[in-house]
Amino acid sequence: MKTINGLTLKEMIISGANNLFNCYPEVDALNVFPVPDGDTGTNMNLTISSGAKEVANRNDTSVYDIARSFSKGLLMGARGNSGVILSQIFRGFAMALEGKTKINAIDLAEAFMTGKEIAYKGVKVPVEGTILTVIRESSQVLSDKVDASWSIEKCFEVLLKEARASLQRTPELLPVLKEVGVVDSGGTGLVKILEGFEKAIQGKVVEKSMATVTENSQPNKAALSKEGEEFGYCTEFLLRIPEEESTSDKKMFIEKRFTNVLMSHGNSLVVVKDEDIVKVHVHTLTPGYVLNYAQQFGEFVKIKIENMSEQHTELVNSGKDPANKEKKQKEYAIIAVAAGKGVEDLFRQYRADYIVTGGQTMNPSTEDFVQAIKIVNAKKVFILPNNSNIIMAANQACEVCEGGVEARVIPSKTIPQGLTACMMFNPDEDFDSNAEEMSGCLDSVKTAQVTFAIKDTSIDGVEVKKDEFIGITGKSILCSNVDKIVTTTTTIEKMIDEFTSVVTILVGDGVEQSEVEAIVKPLQEKYSDIEFDVKEGNQPVYSFIIGIE
Repeated sequence: MKTINGLTLKEMIISGANNLFNCYPEVDALNVFPVPDGDTGTNMNLTISSGAKEVANRNDTSVYDIARSFSKGLLMGARGNSGVILSQIFRGFAMALEGKTKINAIDLAEAFMTGKEIAYKGVKVPVEGTILTVIRESSQVLSDKVDASWSIEKCFEVLLKEARASLQRTPELLPVLKEVGVVDSGGTGLVKILEGFEKAIQGKVVEKSMATVTENSQPNKAALSKEGEEFGYCTEFLLRIPEEESTSDKKMFIEKRFTNVLMSHGNSLVVVKDEDIVKVHVHTLTPGYVLNYAQQFGEFVKIKIENMSEQHTELVNSGKDPANKEKKQKEYAIIAVAAGKGVEDLFRQYRADYIVTGGQTMNPSTEDFVQAIKIVNAKKVFILPNNSNIIMAANQACEVCEGGVEARVIPSKTIPQGLTACMMFNPDEDFDSNAEEMSGCLDSVKTAQVTFAIKDTSIDGVEVKKDEFIGITGKSILCSNVDKIVTTTTTIEKMIDEFTSVVTILVGDGVEQSEVEAIVKPLQEKYSDIEFDVKEGNQPVYSFIIGIE
């Protein structure tokens, strides 16, 4: 095969997405920390699945049109750092193909090189020994060796050979990988995608494994509620508008007017325009009217109507009623990521306007944040990710939000940091001053977490056995013990220093009151000058989340 057109690229994308889907539990298992929230494979799978859905019903012969559509889907579906980096790789890939209907070996090599460059630019402090290293080294080797006479098959042979070799070298670049004895999970995910691409050009498009579907597909809890009738239908569509008004009988598309009309016929509205494609999401009682109105401006590419939506459920769970949604735009709003009823309630008490569910076993996507920004209806928005793996997706949402909204990420990496940042917000201060105050307080909060190990490992000289309880802070394991109480007490004592005045303990789901008392009472007696504040967090995964101030 000497060239790739749009239809071939579409098959490659679907094959790559399916191959990662079949392997994502394996990728999850490569996460360095032996905690149950290892989710690199899950994040990358959901990200590329979003991209694959965008191209699944397209029949474009232009390779650029397919690549651009794929890039859009990845962007909006990006979850976690690995997912965001993946979206940036293929954003650059698409950029390099602009104006091309088909590509040869040289074009393909240039596309991967551009993907590498855009991915590196999207990360403030690139870390080697990761997915970035794999795309950099493999694309560079391909670019150096490629020849105009090469087939596409040979390109992927060379690209994959170096990608696999680069992946095997990641432990040499990232000491924690070498210590644990694994290769990088994000790099592994990328290799799985590229292997799916190669299978497609060989005429062997990878299908989804039913075993993976059966064993690993779990419905999102937020989507199980059946209270949607009152709020109508979750309506989503892609609309292609004419590039030249004079050549079409369609009306001129004016985004502000279009948005205002749809807002009067629904809620949870998202309108994203990219060149000639408009992506719309709205909850409405009259989907027929919405579609008839939209059709005046262009032709439908894709339509989906459902009687339920995750976004509506989240609104119900957060105690907000879309039917009574405040029409007047607020000056400020705070969006926080949290999991667990108690933790969510705490954020609301501390002035958070909207809770995006997730952050421990399921990271929100870029589109989740875009929708949240729309819902809060404020001129200026602060986002508290409360997890280092969510910051990039949140930043990406800030870059694509529309309507004159100014959104900024306060880079909180833990729940205690996010709660403290919330408390520092002052509605009487300007946007920049608030951002400075909220960000400035983060370093004053130390955080530890207690959970159970899902595998044997050794990190930082601490031997960890499967099913033991472990105390962790940042990327370090403080202790490991079969006894939850011993582990938690030891973790807290290791975190306390001469400057500690308050220890906040968020109690996780399933923890007994007797266990809490067995931990707190001895600590209160031992550290009489420190305040111990115990709150019901109900968070999953972590038995205790501990904040030290």
